[in-house]
Amino acid sequence: MMHPLRRFLLLLVGLLPAAAWSLALPRFPGPQPRSRPGVNGVADYEYETRYFRQRLDHFSFPGVGDEDEAAAFFQQRYLHRYYGESMPFGSKAEAYNDSKSLAYLTAEQALADFAVLLTDLKRNLSAEGSPVVLFGGSYGGMLAAWMRLKYPHIAIGALASSAPILQFEDIVPSTIFYDLDLKTSGDLSDWLSSAYSYLAMVDYPIPSEFLMPLPANPIKEVCRNIDSQPEGTSTLERIYAGVNVYYNYTGTVGCFDLNDDPHGMGGWDWQACTEMVMPMSYSEGRSMYPPYKFDYASYAEDCIKSYGVRPRPRWITTEFGGHNITKVLERFGSNIIFFNGLLDPWSGGGVLKNISESVIAIVAPLGAHHIDLRPATPDDPDWLVALRESELKIISGWLSDYYGAGGALFQPVAAKGSSSS
Repeated sequence: MMHPLRRFLLLLVGLLPAAAWSLALPRFPGPQPRSRPGVNGVADYEYETRYFRQRLDHFSFPGVGDEDEAAAFFQQRYLHRYYGESMPFGSKAEAYNDSKSLAYLTAEQALADFAVLLTDLKRNLSAEGSPVVLFGGSYGGMLAAWMRLKYPHIAIGALASSAPILQFEDIVPSTIFYDLDLKTSGDLSDWLSSAYSYLAMVDYPIPSEFLMPLPANPIKEVCRNIDSQPEGTSTLERIYAGVNVYYNYTGTVGCFDLNDDPHGMGGWDWQACTEMVMPMSYSEGRSMYPPYKFDYASYAEDCIKSYGVRPRPRWITTEFGGHNITKVLERFGSNIIFFNGLLDPWSGGGVLKNISESVIAIVAPLGAHHIDLRPATPDDPDWLVALRESELKIISGWLSDYYGAGGALFQPVAAKGSSSS
């Protein structure tokens, strides 16, 4: 039998998308729509795919006999509805058909999905007393933090990595993302600015295939590609050579589609047009982009044209908070780790200072987007190894407190392929 101190559940809240409208503002990276082989000496994870019969709408109660059984439930595979294979209404085409079918794609419904899944799973495993720890990166990190606040009876703690929970409604300057990042209108410039934004987010010190196959320190590689062009090379050709690191580092892409969605983020366009309104502007003199001030009227007009819905820019802060975050979490929050890497432009919307003894901010000056949740490798820098050990120690303390036990519950595990002393 598993020792009770070691029996707990982890909910991986996913590394899911995010975007905004007007001027093709940046999106959080989402899961790739295809499988990839292991990289950096890290083999593929072995897993068994199972489906969970999930309710479509957790917040209404149709009368007996009024509910369409086929439409009221869907088979949930990935942890977030409307992404991957977790498609309501039987297919992506039906799920994304119109605003009526997309109406159930919200953060609130997603968190309720997790709550129902966890309580059902614990009952089936006879593990009602086992604690749950939430792990999430990017939008998933936001969900992890929000779920800890909304469902403290279900999860004892959360690691919210690169979670810009403050990127809403005048909490942080709307220019902060691009002030930290390395627009003009038009498909080509949007395509270029997306590459630069993503590169800043995933400037990992080791090779990765999270978004695209990329070398270690891809920003430096971009600069090398630009500077190494022969004399007489035009500015446009140099720009192409640099951005090619992101879009075609392997050299296998023959033609670029400027409107392609290689990261499977279409669902976020809907979320950004309803509740996930993250105002973004380009400041003058502090960004590589031409000045631009966020215009809600134009933003809303785009959403109405695309989906026939008007955004609710204050709903997220009404539902989950964000204003006066220090006072609120100091009084009502506990057991949350906020990790942010300062190379990641999303860090400007994150929690960067400790709020209490149990709401802790871990900041890595050389860290990129949720690098702490990347697979461990023998090439990880010492600071990253130490950072993960710090997170593990904190989480171990949560579990010890839960069980009223003393001592560490975990020991650091060396990355595959590394030597242990």
